[in-house]
Amino acid sequence: MSPSQRSARGFLLHVELIAEKVSSFEQYPFSIPAVARMGRLELDPHVTFLVGENGSGKSTLIEAIAIRAGFNAEGGTKSFTTRSRPSESSLHEALRLARGAKRERGGFFLRAETMFNVSTEAENYRDYGWEDLHEKSHGEAFLWVMTNRFRDQSLFILDEPEAALSPTRQLALLARMRQLVTRGSQLIIATHSPLVLAYPRARIYSLDRDGIHLTRYQDTEHYAVTRAFLQDHEAMLTRLFEDADQAREDE
Repeated sequence: MSPSQRSARGFLLHVELIAEKVSSFEQYPFSIPAVARMGRLELDPHVTFLVGENGSGKSTLIEAIAIRAGFNAEGGTKSFTTRSRPSESSLHEALRLARGAKRERGGFFLRAETMFNVSTEAENYRDYGWEDLHEKSHGEAFLWVMTNRFRDQSLFILDEPEAALSPTRQLALLARMRQLVTRGSQLIIATHSPLVLAYPRARIYSLDRDGIHLTRYQDTEHYAVTRAFLQDHEAMLTRLFEDADQAREDE
């Protein structure tokens, strides 16, 4: 990637929490430590990752960013309006997005848990080249969307895309990300996958009880645990099962 590409400004420059718009930090989602302490997050012009344990707030935050950016809470393009069961938090109401001078040509909010609803609404767009996603597996539907509906110079917000993808297909996602980035797109992704997280030179934010912190790929728990397991999975399983057996005896 050329220096000019790396210095380019993205469609979204940063996101920040406006404390004055929060009625109570004791109520969800503002009671989540990472949300309460998020302050201002600078976004990479190409790829930004949000990582953290279950319940850390990464999906809540990425959903709020997507809504603030103009996407439907359940996913899809900005023209999708599916509202099967509203469940989004109020976080988007307290966020401010700073936009660059250049606007995206298109975009997509892709989330694993509502892909069925997006597939159903996509049936209304068959005349515009959409295939019947319900005839595909979950992973095939994901890849079809990423291959056929992710356009150049666009904004893509993905919530745990690896949930539908095998390791091989996660590598295919990385290749697709590379194509999109080199053609002027920006991606913001919440993920648990050490494979997806390995995208070169991405900005990685780790969410935990102390807030949100910039981190390196090699310093993420995802990388450390996966590396340790692959280096000696038998030893790790032995320790894991011993701890489980001891916990059972202590009950």
